Amino acid sequence: MYNVFSAADIMLPAFINESDRAKKWAVIACDQFTSEPEYWEMVYSIVKEAHSTVHMILPEAFLAKQSSELLGKISDHMSEYSQSILDVFTDSLVLVRRTLSNGKIRSGIVGKVDLELYDYSVSSTSPIRATEGTVLERIPPRVAVRREATLELPHVMLLIDDKSNSVIEPLLNNLDSLQRVYDFNLMLDGGHIEGYLLNNHEKDHILDRLNRLFENSDNSISLAVGDGNHSLATAKARYEELKKQIGEEKARNHPLRYALCEVVNLHDDSLEFEPIYRLVKTNDVDKLINALKEYGANCSAGNQSVKCIFGNHECNVLLGAGTHTLTVGTLQKFLDEYIAKYPESEIDYIHGIDSIKKLSMADDCVGFIFEGMRKEELFNAVEQDGALPRKTFSMGEATDKRYYIECRRITE
Repeated sequence: MYNVFSAADIMLPAFINESDRAKKWAVIACDQFTSEPEYWEMVYSIVKEAHSTVHMILPEAFLAKQSSELLGKISDHMSEYSQSILDVFTDSLVLVRRTLSNGKIRSGIVGKVDLELYDYSVSSTSPIRATEGTVLERIPPRVAVRREATLELPHVMLLIDDKSNSVIEPLLNNLDSLQRVYDFNLMLDGGHIEGYLLNNHEKDHILDRLNRLFENSDNSISLAVGDGNHSLATAKARYEELKKQIGEEKARNHPLRYALCEVVNLHDDSLEFEPIYRLVKTNDVDKLINALKEYGANCSAGNQSVKCIFGNHECNVLLGAGTHTLTVGTLQKFLDEYIAKYPESEIDYIHGIDSIKKLSMADDCVGFIFEGMRKEELFNAVEQDGALPRKTFSMGEATDKRYYIECRRITE
């Protein structure tokens, strides 16, 4: 059986068991709060000059400010941390238990995936597969960051379809036998997190259970991307770039062939799928809403609908059967066509009802709210129809996204 997921040389700061320092070390995924730069300003004000993963990432709220000087600073911090504070746990897996904002606990395993077995194209049949459409133009600026990096920090979460809870869940009954490597509260309402280093016995057992799950699966997908689709696509793109630079044979023995990720069971009780809402900045709110109404009127009979929020106003727009089996697919197709026609308009993807309502209060913005898909539909939907429309769903609220903690070296 191919090693789609395996142990990795995982790096953690030597002070990770000191809760005050660990809290400043861990920050949320860079693709969160993209329209709320004030969140990231709060992160910087909390961290200041302390050792922190925020110094090794570029929050996407500031992606437009990317420069060679900024990338150089990120690379410098990676080199400094590698030499001074990071310890290496060779050939390891880490069991993660995250207490979410609602009090539920999400469990996962941190290790590496083989990018040779991943393809993010819509028609992919690879064992590791994107669940949503990838926006190709969003990859190059992220590749530029990874190209200069010596370390990677994972915020990608991959899903297994383990209805019988046979892979990760057995570990939860034996926590006392595992080495706890961190246990602390996360900043800015991120909840609490614990990490356990798996011993060789448990490591071998979980990889065996995982391979048996893949072999007995009803479909060809082993791992489906739950969070961090564009980050994993960036890792793949950088690896393909490396192949052209040094040749495929050498590249297959390079650390860039792999990406550090967390694997979570789709059927984990804590896992809830939330829609990712759309926010459009436009100089003519009425034109946008009327165009959507006209679009829906031309669809056949059905029950798709979208709530539009603008300032203190809101309205429901009926889309009938739509142009996609999912409401979000119909809306995305309309918005893509509208923005192509009116390029002065801009679209953003927003996590959370409160955030979309807040941002929709601006005079030149319209927020779109709709019903999301059920998580049990995911694997079959991707197996049958290919990747879903981009930004179809999110796993939980924004503050429950993965925080950067572990690292892995991606240079020889």
